[in-house]
Order: sequence, then C-alpha cells, then structure tokens
Amino acid sequence: MSQQSASPRRWVALALIALAQFVVIMDTSIIGVALPQMQDELGFTQENLSWVFNAYVVVFGGLLLLGGRLSDLLGARRVFALGWIVLAAGSLTAGIANDVATELVGRGVQGAGAALIAPSALTLLMTVFGADPKALPKAFAFYGAAAPAGGTAGVFLGGLITEYASWPWVFYINLPVAALALAAAPALLPAGGARRGSIDVLGALTATIGLAAAVFAIVRAPEIGWGDPATWGVLAAAAALLTGFLALQARRREPLMPLSVFRAPNLGAANLAQLLLGAAWVPMWFFLNLYLQQVLDYSAFPSGAALLPMTALIMVAMTALAPRLAARFGAKALIVSGLVALAAGLYWLSLAHPDGTFAADVLPASLLAALGMALAFVPSLQTAIASARPEEGGLASGIVNTGYQIGSALGLAAVTALAVANGAGEVGDPVRLTEGFSAAFLAAALIALGAAVLAAVTLRKAKAA
Repeated sequence: MSQQSASPRRWVALALIALAQFVVIMDTSIIGVALPQMQDELGFTQENLSWVFNAYVVVFGGLLLLGGRLSDLLGARRVFALGWIVLAAGSLTAGIANDVATELVGRGVQGAGAALIAPSALTLLMTVFGADPKALPKAFAFYGAAAPAGGTAGVFLGGLITEYASWPWVFYINLPVAALALAAAPALLPAGGARRGSIDVLGALTATIGLAAAVFAIVRAPEIGWGDPATWGVLAAAAALLTGFLALQARRREPLMPLSVFRAPNLGAANLAQLLLGAAWVPMWFFLNLYLQQVLDYSAFPSGAALLPMTALIMVAMTALAPRLAARFGAKALIVSGLVALAAGLYWLSLAHPDGTFAADVLPASLLAALGMALAFVPSLQTAIASARPEEGGLASGIVNTGYQIGSALGLAAVTALAVANGAGEVGDPVRLTEGFSAAFLAAALIALGAAVLAAVTLRKAKAA
C-alpha cells in the first residue's frame, strides 16, 4: 500500500475529489429554477431554453475524452487545477451575460472546465485508494453519491439563490469553490507524473461538433418541422462527424478513445447503462422543476426546496444502501432493479394533474425515481471503471463520464422535442403544459425501462467491488 493510500489525509482528499464531482454535476442543474428569470431577461424562448443546459453538457460530454487523455499525459493534479481555472472563467462570463449568445458561450466554457475536472478527479481517486481494496468501494460510494446529489441539490441551491439574490449568482457561486479547490489541491492530492504521447485534438473537435449538431437538430425540429430538409441535413452532418470520429480512432496510433478498450468485459454494457440513465434522469428534474413553477405556481425557493427529499434519499441510498446491496446481490441485479424503479417513478410522475399537489403528484413518485437512480448509478459507474486496465484509468473515467453527459444532452433534447409537440411550450395554459410534461415523463420512463432490459441482456453477472 502506498504512503498516499495509507495516509489519514486521503479521506480529506476524497472530500475534495467528491466536491469536484458535486460541482460539475451541480452546474448542470443549478440553472433549472433560474430558467424562467433568465428567459425573461435574456430573451430565450420556451423551445430553446434547454440550450442553457445543453451548451454546458454538450461541451462537457464532447471534451471529456480529451480531458481524460490530458489527465494521463500531463498529470491528473495539473489538469484538475487547470479545469477549475477554466470553470471559474466560464462561470464569470455566464454571470455577467446580458444576451443569449454570451450566456451560451459562458456555459460552454464552463463545460470545458468540467471536462478537465471530472476525469482527472476520478483518476486521482484511483491513485489515492487503488492500493486499498477495502477502502476503494467506500470511496466509490462517497464519490458516486456526489454526482446525483449535486444534480438534485443544485435545484435547491438554485431556488435559494434565485429567490433571495438573483440568477447570476447561480454562476458566481463557483468562484469561491474554485479558489478553495486550487488552494487545497497541492496539499491533498498526489502530483502524478507526466508522460509522453500525442493529443488527438481533431478527434475531440469532431466528437464535440458532431454531438452539438445532433442536439441542435433535435431541439430545433419541433420549431421547423421533422420533415424539413434542414433538420435531416444537420442530423446527417452529425452522423458523418461522429462516424468520422470513430474512423479516426480506429486509424490513429494513439487515439483519444482506443476502440480496443471496449473489449473489456462489461465496459461497453456499463457505459450504455450510464448513457441511458442520464437520458432518463436529467429530463425528469428539468421538467419536474418546470411543472412545479409553471403549473403548480411555485416560486423559485419552494420549487428548489421541493426536491430536497430526493437529495436526502439519494445520499442515504448511495452511501449506506447501494454498496451493501451490490456486495450481496452483485452489480447487475442492482443496476437492473434500479432502472426499473426509476422507470416506475417516472411513469407515476406522468400521471400528474394540472390542479395537482406536491404531496400527491410529486413527492412519492420523485422518491421512487430517486431510489432507482441511487441504486443504478454507483454499480454501473464502478463496473465501467473496474473493467478497464489500471493504466487506462483516465481513459475509462473519461468514457463513462462522456456516456452519462451525452445521454443527458441527447435525452433532454429528444424529450424536450416530444414535450413541446404535446403542449409544453404553451406557457400560461396549465392543462396543455401538464400534457406536455406528462409526455416528457412517460418518454423518460420508456428510456429507463429500455435501459433495464439492455442491462439485463448485456451485463455479465459480476459484483461491483
């Protein structure tokens, strides 16, 4: 066991690593409650409002593989620190924005910072705890809980900030956190060594632009029509770019994503589960927040506070329940059952009424969905990371984070298109809004159910540890 692994300070280091994961995921959701105010002040339409989310996650997901590669080549701690600097710059830009374009640029820069932070944080976790097989599952559980907890807590914090300060502070909150992380990293995290190798910038750009084009086409389709040549033209360009990315990876001597890594048992299956988990979970909180504000007429703070029970359940289930169940029943059983529970909770939400109540229409269904998310997330994450060779830790962490973020972006884009087509764009009409949001929840439920079936078929039976 290394000196770093044996040091009691490793748990403080884990807190910093988990904080990083908490923040980069929180930044996907903290804008949720602030969206109506941003829409009024910056001029977003109901249809393109999702780009405040997508601008972040598209860049985040598209550059994650590059972030993982840089972490392996330059040293995880160095890339970790650089990511915080970039994230802070993007947060400042998004906060001072007074028009749509500047806001989206700031969100994109935030996403680039997150793409450096997330894979380097996971690599640092493996460096600190990898030599201690007893502590590693606990570290993974704590780290895993930080992601969905950050996503749900972001909604509450966004409500608190929007209600009692103003929407730009949902971005400014990152600045002191970045300063803390930059100050603490040299003392708590191992330096790591740099090594020689090439960086596939073309591959990173191809993947990011291809993903952005796909999301753009899906989000814009309800406005211009699915049959419009522009829709299919952009989708064709996206498919060509993403196909080109795979072709580049197959030909390069040092690719951004060696396709051979997917030969590892369970790596592809676990990443598919993460991708579809993001595609089901993110639309849930996005439209649940809009239902609370635009149908039930909650103001910003009560809307955020309404999701606190989900946050508490996720934290408890991920840290105390999921590791024990995974050790007893194995990762596959937990992933499949968690996805089924998530699908059931989403279906329950789809039954909400225009004159519904929080106690009847939101609380029980959201708790069931949160429990399903908690049970599926940690074992699928750990299975994906554990499937790769140790020297491919940065790559594997980049791939699994990429899968979740790509799933989030594409899932939200597709579900938003369906929701708008069913009435979600008709602000001021609670009945039509509820019909649109119900369609969104039902679509997300079908994604989660499909994910459960695929996980049952593709995952080999193995324990998460």
